[in-house]
Amino acid sequence: MNSKKRDDEGEQKSHTPRDRAIDALMTLAAQRPWTDITLADVAGEAGLSLAQFRDAFPSKGAVLGGFSRRIDRIVLDATTDDLAAESVKDRLFDVLMRRFDALKPYKTALDSINAWAMRDPLALAEFNKLAVNSMRFMLEAAGGSSEGPLGAVKLQGLAMAWSRVFHVWLADESEDLAKTMAALDKELERGKMLTHRLDEARKTLAPLANPLIGLAERFLGMR
Repeated sequence: MNSKKRDDEGEQKSHTPRDRAIDALMTLAAQRPWTDITLADVAGEAGLSLAQFRDAFPSKGAVLGGFSRRIDRIVLDATTDDLAAESVKDRLFDVLMRRFDALKPYKTALDSINAWAMRDPLALAEFNKLAVNSMRFMLEAAGGSSEGPLGAVKLQGLAMAWSRVFHVWLADESEDLAKTMAALDKELERGKMLTHRLDEARKTLAPLANPLIGLAERFLGMR
């Protein structure tokens, strides 16, 4: 038993203060409303002083950013070439379902955090930024690209689709996540069609837009 205790303590000590702060916040968020959690609460749960917590993160919101990056890393580390022959849409479906798998242990905490965020427009704006950044890497992991004229539009559209499916997932208690998968497939198909239409519109308008861009660049002295 003493040996096990030493092993557990050694494992805990191997975690960085950032890891411990993330674990602590998600533990507390599963137990109480977001607004009832103080920085001192998180530091105490993580076994950190306030000074150590401050060195790791400046706020609870920043800890959530660290959590989002942790989930990104789990998904990206597990990405393989097994579906290389499939379409980008199918590969993206696989990537995002694996993201839900990575989020599963934190579902209660995420449900509580989401309930708070839905009442706070500023929080929603920050969560959208996190989603856009994550979706950039999820799309790349699926073999897609967020570059080019439509890159920002694609990322924002994907972030919004993710948000809608995320809410379905929060309410989906089934083992096979059938509702979540159906919602995700529908959103990705819709996004695929919209992206195609926007790309076609861009190609159609390019002959008109390019001369105007050239004139503007010459006027501004960029050429």
